[in-house]
Formats: sequence, structure tokens, C-alpha cells
Amino acid sequence: MNILLICSAGMSTSMMMKRMKEAAASKHINATIWAVGEGLAKDHIPKADIILLGPQVRYLFQKIDGMAEGKPVMVMDLNSYGNLDGKKVLENVLIRMRGK
Repeated sequence: MNILLICSAGMSTSMMMKRMKEAAASKHINATIWAVGEGLAKDHIPKADIILLGPQVRYLFQKIDGMAEGKPVMVMDLNSYGNLDGKKVLENVLIRMRGK
């Protein structure tokens, strides 16, 4: 599973990306997880199975959803994001991917 995280500059999601990688490894889930700023999103969306937006860029949802060509796009919930709860964000991704 390829999970793309997008924020304004790619910096604020780097800790979440790390926590999500740790959570995936602990559950033996094969996932490639990476983060980019919104300016690079267009180049990375084709490689992703699901796209996650940081809460601070939720205003980009329609734009990113339009570029995603039917791939799921989610805004990370503010609580999980603020607490750097990579496990919870990964669980939300897995639920969404099952229900596509």
C-alpha cells in the first residue's frame, strides 16, 4: 500500500509519517509512506493508493480529490494529527481502503 501525506511544505507531516511507518512495521503491514508539500503533490499522486491531507491544508481537499482520479483522499483527524498518533491514522487508512 502506498500512502501519500500532503501538507503545506511537507515538513509538518514528517513526524506523522515516521509514526505511521512504525505502526505499519509493528503490525507487519507492507506500506510505503511518504510526505510532500502541496506544490509537489501533482507529481506524487499517481504513485499513491491513498492520499492523506494534514488538517491545516483541508482547504485543498477538492483540488487534490480532483487530481486523485478516483483514489481515496482523506483529511487526517485533528486529534490524531496533533497527538502524532500514527497508529490511529493508519487504522483509519485501513478502514477506508477496505471500504473503498
